[in-house]
Amino acid sequence: MADRIVAPRERYARWAFTVAGVCGCLVLAPQYFLEREIGLDHPPAITHPEYFYGFVGIALAWQIAFVIIASDPIRFRPLMPAAIVEKLSFAVATSILFGLGRLGQMLFLAGLLDLMLGIAFAWAYLTTRPQHTQPTT
Repeated sequence: MADRIVAPRERYARWAFTVAGVCGCLVLAPQYFLEREIGLDHPPAITHPEYFYGFVGIALAWQIAFVIIASDPIRFRPLMPAAIVEKLSFAVATSILFGLGRLGQMLFLAGLLDLMLGIAFAWAYLTTRPQHTQPTT
């Protein structure tokens, strides 16, 4: 496949989705081995491991999707709204739980990071919209 020139409007989207996907994989993958430690550090212990591992698995799958989107933001642009929802749903949930006193500061900060990434994804979505050119006569 021949390399094509990457338009400036794609560069930002590639960067945003690559950073989010790679960093997300680095943060989430180790959690498969941290169930016990999480239960000890943030009691009570995890009583429904299927939810814990399900969350980690789905979140990790999304990180891989972010890297796929980064590979060709124009082609995979239709997935960007779902990626935005993935980030904002965690940000909103952690903000509400923190406001109710049901969440620690570290997870609240993780939610704020997801809020920033959600905004970055929204900007990528806006900047990769199709360019309509005037037909020449």
